Amino acid sequence: MIVIRAPLRISLIGGGTDIPVFFRSHPGRVISATIDKYIYLVINPTPLVDMVSARYSKTETVSHPKELEHARIKALLLDLGITSNIEIGSFASLPGKTGLGSSSSFSVALVKGLHAHLGRSMSAAEAAEKACELEIDILGEPIGKQDQYAAAHGGLNFYQFNCNGSVTVEPLLLDYKKSAELQDSMLLFYTGIERHASDVLGQQVGQMKSKFDSYIALSNSVLKFRELLLKGDIKGAGLMMHESWLAKKKLGSKVSNKTLDSLYSAGIKAGAWGGKVLGAGGGGCFLFIAPPAKHKAILKALKAQAKKVKLVGARHIPFSFVESGTDILFNNNASHQV
Repeated sequence: MIVIRAPLRISLIGGGTDIPVFFRSHPGRVISATIDKYIYLVINPTPLVDMVSARYSKTETVSHPKELEHARIKALLLDLGITSNIEIGSFASLPGKTGLGSSSSFSVALVKGLHAHLGRSMSAAEAAEKACELEIDILGEPIGKQDQYAAAHGGLNFYQFNCNGSVTVEPLLLDYKKSAELQDSMLLFYTGIERHASDVLGQQVGQMKSKFDSYIALSNSVLKFRELLLKGDIKGAGLMMHESWLAKKKLGSKVSNKTLDSLYSAGIKAGAWGGKVLGAGGGGCFLFIAPPAKHKAILKALKAQAKKVKLVGARHIPFSFVESGTDILFNNNASHQV
């Protein structure tokens, strides 16, 4: 049996510039951090049961992976030539479709776990790239590469997606005081609105050519944001996040809506310096940067507005930064080791 854990992430700035159709022409840049919310996978060989089982929100047991409904498990099993005698189960700290990169965290965990099942070890970069290949090349999803790299590497990082397809990973080495201040200034608020990132990103990809200059400006702004974080200018970073969110909303009509705008406005009026919807947009979680003394008032305002617009699932999600990426927590599959 193999147990794998992959962290979720919060994306601070630059989302959208990690999409291949953009970074093939201009470097994309993103800053993100992993948090103490996880996807867990269990991979278990079943030598006496000549079947394939997948257990997630539903249970599938089939004679061949081509019969599976779960697209990621199906595609990777077929790609790796694993066709029987295996069961895969997944568990999560939070529900999917929250804008925290859970789908790609699952993919990285699956990649690393199935390679371990075959007796192969993988570096963080290799796991990230294989997950990108699975999601973008094999499954044809209109998504970027930041979530796979964040889940694989862990920590607070600056990512640059280069025109030749390579990815530069630069850890942002904040001292303890600056890191604690940044974390203590952040509020994560789940709206209760589920959305499929591919729906939102598909529209953005279709319109990217006409808005290319806006994406260039967004990518370049990440460099300034990095400097603000390294200096410990949390307020400056929050104010810049606000301006970035206003700009990102212009990149596609599905990025935000009246309900999300009303929540964001409530947070800003209650004292937040800035914020954004995490992930592609359209729902999921808000991340706010605000003085810690204002957090109580901001949460009160957000909850009141959520109740007003009848978002019954809305709630605060406390979190902490984590440094670890996707890890194999347990592996006693000795018969497959090389």
